[in-house]
Amino acid sequence: MWQSLGRLWRAKDLRKRLLITLMILAVYRIGAVIPVPGVNASMLQSIAAKSPVVGLLNTFSGGALFNFSIFSMSIYPYVTASIIVQLLQMGVIQQWEDWSKEGETGRAKLNQWTRYLTIFLGLVQSTALTYSFSRELGPGFILDPSIWTFVLIALTLTAGTTFLMWLGEQITDKGVGNGISIIIFLSILSRLEVVIPQIYTNWFYAHQGQLFLNIVKVLAILVGLLILVVFVIFVQQGVRRIPVQYSQKQVGQKVYSGQSTFLPFKVNAAGVIPVIFATSLLFFPTIIGQFFQGNRVAQWVVTTFSPTSTFFIVAEMVLIVGFTFFYTFVQINPSQLAEQMEKNAGYIVGIRPGKPTEEYLIRIMNRLALVGGLFLAVVSAVPYLFMGVTGLSGVAFYFGGTSILIVIGVALDTMRQLEGQVMQRNYRGFIR
Repeated sequence: MWQSLGRLWRAKDLRKRLLITLMILAVYRIGAVIPVPGVNASMLQSIAAKSPVVGLLNTFSGGALFNFSIFSMSIYPYVTASIIVQLLQMGVIQQWEDWSKEGETGRAKLNQWTRYLTIFLGLVQSTALTYSFSRELGPGFILDPSIWTFVLIALTLTAGTTFLMWLGEQITDKGVGNGISIIIFLSILSRLEVVIPQIYTNWFYAHQGQLFLNIVKVLAILVGLLILVVFVIFVQQGVRRIPVQYSQKQVGQKVYSGQSTFLPFKVNAAGVIPVIFATSLLFFPTIIGQFFQGNRVAQWVVTTFSPTSTFFIVAEMVLIVGFTFFYTFVQINPSQLAEQMEKNAGYIVGIRPGKPTEEYLIRIMNRLALVGGLFLAVVSAVPYLFMGVTGLSGVAFYFGGTSILIVIGVALDTMRQLEGQVMQRNYRGFIR
């Protein structure tokens, strides 16, 4: 592995991509500690225990929210905007549906609308955060509570999210991996520094008389995490191979002999995107509810959509399954795949070309999407089991299924992309 990584580093273009990625991530971490002007960010620590939503948002922002930095909202307005655009292009807005079929040109237009929607959602979310925090913390949080200060803070937060969106796009275009996913990945990893102090404070320092029992609990958690990580990697790497036979054909003066191959369908083709989408979508009602604190309906929304509520857990699992089906068929178009196979004289063994092949592929994809969706939903529910067993709600989301899914999924996807880059240069890969 280390020899392969050395060869990767010696390849000039790949080294440049890695350095660009690391440089952008360094900019992100620096921005996560630069506070927004006009606020007393130290007061935010007092509401950490009161609001699970704020705590979870802080985790996924890499601690930027409690610093009330320029990147406090992280990349989630962009994720929410992406969800909305992808849903609306599925037959709701005809123009967008037409663009989705136009290849690179159409995707560029849809990406532009996603950026516009990100700015709008960023303004809404930044205004909601500033307003709700100022009401919750009272005088002193906003140093000069004038309308112009609120406007400045909202614009600064929105500009920070827009800049972070641009950084993610630069990683995707000029770096390594999917930029948005890597930013979320780094945000989660950066919060691991709080896990060990919290475990020490809650289990060892506060209960020194139960030292042996606490050590056993920590070891049991580590073993459970190891099993969970192995299980996630096993499913994420799982592939269903469908045998395909290509008949002999003649093109001009050349005759191409038939060959046997297979279609590799991943068990979880959607990756971690359904988890990110579901979590982002469920945060949005709470953010809107912050505008109307004191209103009974708004309070019901905030309570109902709390990450520790039964409704949130069930809704998250249902949305994850639904988004898995949706994103699987976005990734793989069975109609287009069946058409391409027929044009190239290919067929699935035992299945007639054309419509029967398309129907067969849809059945296979439905089954795989169901298995993949249930897998993601069950693993995402692990934090709540962890909280119930240990009582450590503060670190549950760091150890939890959602964080593990994102971290492992992004790491595997990035390594797979690097593997492809290495293999293109006739080097031996490092994933064995």
